[in-house]
Amino acid sequence: MKDTTIACIFDLDGVLVDTAVYHYQAWKKLANSMGFDFSHAQNEQLKGVNRMRSLDMILNWGGITKTDAEKEELATLKNTWYVDMINKMSATEVLPGSADLLQALKDHGVKIALGSASKNSGLILERTNLTHFFDAIVDGNSVTTSKPDPEVFLKGAEMLDTAPQNCIVFEDAAAGVQAAIAAGMAVVGVGEAENLPGTDLIIKDLSGVTVAQLIALIKSKTEKRTA
Repeated sequence: MKDTTIACIFDLDGVLVDTAVYHYQAWKKLANSMGFDFSHAQNEQLKGVNRMRSLDMILNWGGITKTDAEKEELATLKNTWYVDMINKMSATEVLPGSADLLQALKDHGVKIALGSASKNSGLILERTNLTHFFDAIVDGNSVTTSKPDPEVFLKGAEMLDTAPQNCIVFEDAAAGVQAAIAAGMAVVGVGEAENLPGTDLIIKDLSGVTVAQLIALIKSKTEKRTA
C-alpha cells in the first residue's frame, strides 16, 4: 500500500541515533580545557542548537569572553574531537525502533527527510547504515538559522514537495518541537512529555508508533483545521 498523504521529517541526534553523548563529551572536554565544567542539565539546553550558538552558551556559563576568530577556532577544535568519536560509530548505535519505522514508512511509499542542525549528518547516516532511507537531507550545511526557527523543516517539506501541514516531525528537543510548530507541522516528541511541551504525540522511542497512527494523526489534524 502506498501513502503519499503524509511525509516524515526526522531530527537525527537523540531520535534516530544517540550522538548526544559524543556532543557532550566533546563540549565537556573543550570547557575543561578552559578551566570550567557544566552540568548534564545545562547540556540539555544544547539539544537541537547549532554549533556556534552552543559555544556561546557554554562560554557564557564559564564566564569567558572570546573574539569571533577565537570562537571559530574553539568550534573547529570541538568538532575535530566529535568527528573522531562518531567515526567509530556503527549500525549498533541506531536507537530502538528507528530502522524498523523507517523501513515501514518506505514500504508505504511515505517520503522521508532528515531535518538536523548537525553538520556531520552525512557521516553519521553513513556510519550507521541509514542513508538509503532518506529522500532529502537538510542539515547544518544547508540552513542559515537554527531551531527554534522553522527553516530546516520548511526546507525539508519543500525538498519533499509536500505541504507543511502534511508533514510529521520527530524531535527530542524543545527547540525542535517549537520549530516544527512554527512550521505548521505535526510533531511527535521522543522522550519525556515535561521536556517537550506542544507535541501531538509522545513516545519513548520510534518503536512506540506505527505508520497507521501517523496517517491517523495527520487526518485528525486536517479535520480539526477544516471543521
